[in-house]
Amino acid sequence: MSENVPDDLQYTRTHEWVRELGNGQVEIGVTDHAQQALGDLVFVEVPEVGRELKVGEACAVVESVKAASDVYSPVSGRVTERNDTLSEKPELLNSDPYGAGWLMRVARSAAPTDGPFLKAAEYAQYVKEAG
Repeated sequence: MSENVPDDLQYTRTHEWVRELGNGQVEIGVTDHAQQALGDLVFVEVPEVGRELKVGEACAVVESVKAASDVYSPVSGRVTERNDTLSEKPELLNSDPYGAGWLMRVARSAAPTDGPFLKAAEYAQYVKEAG
């Protein structure tokens, strides 16, 4: 299994990624490792715009033919946009987890240090060690 871990993102130990968008906003998705582990996705549920999230809170669900899995918010803040395309095309999460498969955009309510983030190399090592 080859892992795709872009250097420009931050990662969590629960396999979410965060992309800084500027103006205190971030884009959030699930990692390539997570989507590979789940297999073919058949359903994605993302939070409503306006929902307030706390770090570590279950905020979305991704479901595959194998299992359903919660997605945990890596930041605290308010959902400003959700990727509604995923309701029609959940497979975008499989084919483009760091691009078209993003889940939500959030306006942070706390400083950028509000999540236990890993850099790309640290996340790649974490995944390797976890087996």
